[in-house]
Amino acid sequence: MHITDDQIQQYRSEGYFILERVIPDAALEGLRAECQRFIDERDREMEAKGVTSMGITHYKKRYFISNQWRHSQPITDFLFSDLMADIGRATLGEDVYLFNEQYVVKAAEVGTQFAWHQDSGYIGHYHRPYLSCWCALDDMTVENGTVYVLPYARAGMQPDDLFDHTVEEGTNDKVGYHGDDPGIPAIVPAGSIVVFSSRTFHRSGQNTTPRMRRSYLAQYSAEPILDKTGSKLWNQAVPVVVGGRPVEPEHLDELS
Repeated sequence: MHITDDQIQQYRSEGYFILERVIPDAALEGLRAECQRFIDERDREMEAKGVTSMGITHYKKRYFISNQWRHSQPITDFLFSDLMADIGRATLGEDVYLFNEQYVVKAAEVGTQFAWHQDSGYIGHYHRPYLSCWCALDDMTVENGTVYVLPYARAGMQPDDLFDHTVEEGTNDKVGYHGDDPGIPAIVPAGSIVVFSSRTFHRSGQNTTPRMRRSYLAQYSAEPILDKTGSKLWNQAVPVVVGGRPVEPEHLDELS
């Protein structure tokens, strides 16, 4: 419905493609409202603990708020929508599992940058590449810290390569690319989705504007991703498409 053969080929050969203005207005507004609700909750949590960071979240600067979909109808509706099922089938195949989802938010004027990394680098051990859908909740520009992607050839890699990552002091970011290629910035309007492989190197810049920069990351896999021992799930593996057919959220219990 939304994806061309050329885009699928670009995903295979370069590691990404972009869909502009594909998130329906109602879904976009729902994701924005839930974003603010969860930011407020996270602020209260850090204030109560007397801390200014939790993992890679930094108080009033940068937020990573993960796996809240079971507590949010707007998020659930989006993750299991026909749009996301279409993207999953086009990139992963006939079986698609929800692996992870999170808000990535940069505060106005102080929103920090995020270093070059592969999403797979946060797992560390080898696994089949999964899918990252970076959803723009605001108009994205260089000035407000949009995402940059690095095509496979420009990173000097093959589509399945997984690089070692080191932890950056001060931010707790993982870094896997140290070259001087600036990458390709996604200058896209709100409601767009940057679709890329978990092996694709990407980064984001600082938000130097007076407005918050909000994005939402939905990640899917073609099979359950296990921990290094192979004995348990790394995160989650919730069926979204089974045998080419989308799964309605209310039927998830039947498949568990």
